[in-house]
Amino acid sequence: MSQRKFDFYIVPTPIGNIQDITLRAVEILKEVDLIACEDTRVTQKLLNHYQISTKTVSYHKYNEKDRIEFFINELKNGKKIALVSDAGTPMICDPGSVLLEELLKQGFSVTSLPGACAVTTFLSQVPRDDEKFVFIGFIPRVESQIKELVLNYSNVNMVFYDSPERILKTLNVIKKVRADAKIALGRELSKLFEEIFIDNIDDVINHFKDGIKGEIVCMIYSEASELEDIELKEKILSLKDLGYKDKDISIILSTLYKINKNKVYKMLITK
Repeated sequence: MSQRKFDFYIVPTPIGNIQDITLRAVEILKEVDLIACEDTRVTQKLLNHYQISTKTVSYHKYNEKDRIEFFINELKNGKKIALVSDAGTPMICDPGSVLLEELLKQGFSVTSLPGACAVTTFLSQVPRDDEKFVFIGFIPRVESQIKELVLNYSNVNMVFYDSPERILKTLNVIKKVRADAKIALGRELSKLFEEIFIDNIDDVINHFKDGIKGEIVCMIYSEASELEDIELKEKILSLKDLGYKDKDISIILSTLYKINKNKVYKMLITK
């Protein structure tokens, strides 16, 4: 099947499992003349695995402005270029914005391939009542800035990245302003020791008190979700006191209050 050709390709790479790359991504990486990557050593492991011999050029936050002229000249000479990050989809907490802005200004054709992204991989296995969320990238290191973000986004699910070395400190800061916060924490996504842990903030901190490994994606549930859960639990207890069976309770609450029946049932079986 013939495909439209572009000057510049934004190509997602696996976030952990090396097999999580699309056939089209492999094809594009073989066809282009240059691959711009954060760390050529990291990308080379992926290229070697898929027998891709395309030349790589380093492109990271410390040299992205200096590299613009080089890439522009290569494109003007008819070369095709792909941009990758060490893991996941470029431009999501990775360099590329400065270059992309210049390419669009100069009229080069650009496309992005669909593929792995830690945020969507994480959210696709985290139950939520509301599809709305805010993604803030890597959470700040400064305590006052963390508190400000948590308070400003208390009414929406807030998703962020953090390092394994800092996440427990971050959670303890969050606890200072949202003591009853519900947290979803994902680590080692797509890898052998992948884990998604969802609970109140105290239990999450306790679960990982001895340390945590792997890159972190975390979500603070909105206060609205927490209040709804509390109200739902109260309704369940009231119906139980009246002698209703679990199946009947799930039907009653889902019908009267437009609540997902599976959510009610999960609360019932975990009582």
